Amino acid sequence: MRKRLVFIIWLILLFSGCSSQDAGGGTKKENVTIHIGIQQSLGPLLLAKEKGWFEKEFEKEGVKVKWTEFQSGPPHFEAMASNNLDFGVVGNSPVISAQAAGIAFKEISKSSDGVKGDAILVPKGSKIKDLKDLKGKKIAVAKGSSGFNFLYEALERAGLKASDVEMIQLQPDEAQAAFDTRKVDAWAIWEPYISYETIINKAKVLADGETLNVYSPGFIVARSKFTEEHPDLTVQFLKVYEKARRWQNENFDEAVSIYARAKKLDEKVVARSLRNNPPLNEPITDDIIKAQQKTADFQYSQKVIKTKIDTSKVVDNQYIKKALQELKKEGEDKNG
Repeated sequence: MRKRLVFIIWLILLFSGCSSQDAGGGTKKENVTIHIGIQQSLGPLLLAKEKGWFEKEFEKEGVKVKWTEFQSGPPHFEAMASNNLDFGVVGNSPVISAQAAGIAFKEISKSSDGVKGDAILVPKGSKIKDLKDLKGKKIAVAKGSSGFNFLYEALERAGLKASDVEMIQLQPDEAQAAFDTRKVDAWAIWEPYISYETIINKAKVLADGETLNVYSPGFIVARSKFTEEHPDLTVQFLKVYEKARRWQNENFDEAVSIYARAKKLDEKVVARSLRNNPPLNEPITDDIIKAQQKTADFQYSQKVIKTKIDTSKVVDNQYIKKALQELKKEGEDKNG
């Protein structure tokens, strides 16, 4: 009898240690930490971080949040490959490189159209007036980034090859210093650096996605195993992101002030950056997949990636569809 009692007590302790009931009767997740990657970009992810919205929502589930800052998209996938990152927002080129490298991830939402999100800059007073003038010049760029792909696209439009220029592989913080001190002749980069350099330092946009008609969408990405093990938390992540996106749109001036303080930027820089690259959070359409496939095929032809890929294989819209459906229902219930 005593042994049976000890066994029962042991079972109670075991299961109480594995999970606990929340106020709504659901099971809280113990020992789960969501790892979120964030760049220098301005947008809903930064807004939600500044306001602590992810922490607040996931705390209800007994889940912790850990942030990791990256300078560009490619390092996100190195962290995902080692199971040290679950979510991030990146440009169109890093996802292609990651897929070609066999890293297990999913594109779970489109975060931007990227029409004016990338550009090639030249310093104030530069003699470079046209893309063809880049021949023989030093160009700063983060390898594998959306700026990297945009640079390749721009060179092709100008009838130039990668070997016609000197690409200086630098992360944005290093590239900005090199650009400002004129150690490089041009810089292939994204927002908010574009707005900062053009407004503060009077740099010139030599070309952007709009002038070249190059589509550079952004994506919310997630580690595949995390989405499989925690589909509910994946949906919740997208719901919090969408809450931040809507708040930014509805409170634009206040959002500008928050970003300016967080990144120590002039509000004019922030406002232009946000208008150049407005945030989205929506399913990835067939047109986007086709655009990505075109980019992947282009990179393969240029030997940027060594494996042919089918870009549709990493798209998973089930989570964003469910997140938007739940938000719609919550809105309807709230309004009676």
